[in-house]
Amino acid sequence: MTVEAGESPTTPLRLRLADALAKSGDLRTTPWRTAIEAVPREVFIPGFFERIDGARETMWRPITPELVGVTERLELTYTDETWVTQLNHGITAFDTDMPVTGAPTSSSTLPGLVVRMLEELQVEDSSRVLEIGTGTGYSTGLLSARLGPQLVTSVEVDPAVAARARKALAEAGYSPDLITGDGLLGNPAGALYDRVIATCSVRHIPAAWVAQTRPGGLILTTMLGWLHASSGLVRLEVTGEGTAEGAFLGTTDSFMPARPHAAPPLGDDFHAWIDNLPTTERPTAAGSEILDPWEGWTSLFIAQLAVPDAQLVTYGLDDGPVFDHLVDLDQRSVAILEQESEEPPTVRQGGPANLWDSVESAISQWRAAGSPSLDQFRITVTPEEQTIWFGDPQGPLSWNLSQ
Repeated sequence: MTVEAGESPTTPLRLRLADALAKSGDLRTTPWRTAIEAVPREVFIPGFFERIDGARETMWRPITPELVGVTERLELTYTDETWVTQLNHGITAFDTDMPVTGAPTSSSTLPGLVVRMLEELQVEDSSRVLEIGTGTGYSTGLLSARLGPQLVTSVEVDPAVAARARKALAEAGYSPDLITGDGLLGNPAGALYDRVIATCSVRHIPAAWVAQTRPGGLILTTMLGWLHASSGLVRLEVTGEGTAEGAFLGTTDSFMPARPHAAPPLGDDFHAWIDNLPTTERPTAAGSEILDPWEGWTSLFIAQLAVPDAQLVTYGLDDGPVFDHLVDLDQRSVAILEQESEEPPTVRQGGPANLWDSVESAISQWRAAGSPSLDQFRITVTPEEQTIWFGDPQGPLSWNLSQ
């Protein structure tokens, strides 16, 4: 591709990205293609981290024009990849010139997922959209390019992230309504909205999102629990005051969890109380493969519904066997399974809650129903409770979500 007079130097890269997203099936309609071609992603991620998986730990390599050069940065920018833009709630790629360790706390999601979500949002030209999680501002820019910035409101919890997004959006020529605050509370001052879209994962649908969406309006988000089982995209239609119903779209995409929905830290005494907790051992018909996403996302999803307050921790000692641990901090309970156990597999359980009993029962009921896939499950929201279900909201395959 050649750059025509008056074009941005990255126009060919945007066109190439749009072609790739159309080929993958993520980009399906002309208005969103026009937005992809118009919005300069490099403005929103001037620096980011590239993941380097080591034998002992993950490192993050800073990518900035000064460190790798403009050409390499732009080539990486316009690949269909998620790029981490912040570690440990504060470190950016401009804060280091060497690979560092850290936990990702903000990122620019791969464009394929962004545009797929925007397509699934089913906007109309006049739709007023509330976006939860501005992040880098790239998806906010796409919404602004598609609808006009006057129809877009975006909420970001992190002041530093919000400030960078505000600057980037202004540089790209967009001026949506940007709010720094708790996205789980939405933006009541601007309600009612036609669409709500979240670029963070939640354990349950925040009541504020339902309340701030007009009847017939849509909410699109991803759901993710403490076993890291993503249900992918969920689209709900608001049906009345505080009520909504929707379906899982069958994907396994997820974002970083909304901070109040993230799992609590296990604490420094984690290994000590686990190792000193008396356990009993028994055979189980549902072994550690239930917890392996590569064996099937739906079984892990079912396990997560059965023990929503449990976390999954995997570790072993030296060259010995590797064990999966389900840990419920509140109930001080644990279930331990060896990843490559003997036949039949066994489970060790300790504490007042028999976690694996709950998982095993749910998996048995799921298998008896024919092992339905994610896209066959639905979610119902009322002011009193939220239920994920298959077949019958009151049937054996139904679970109330913790709120």
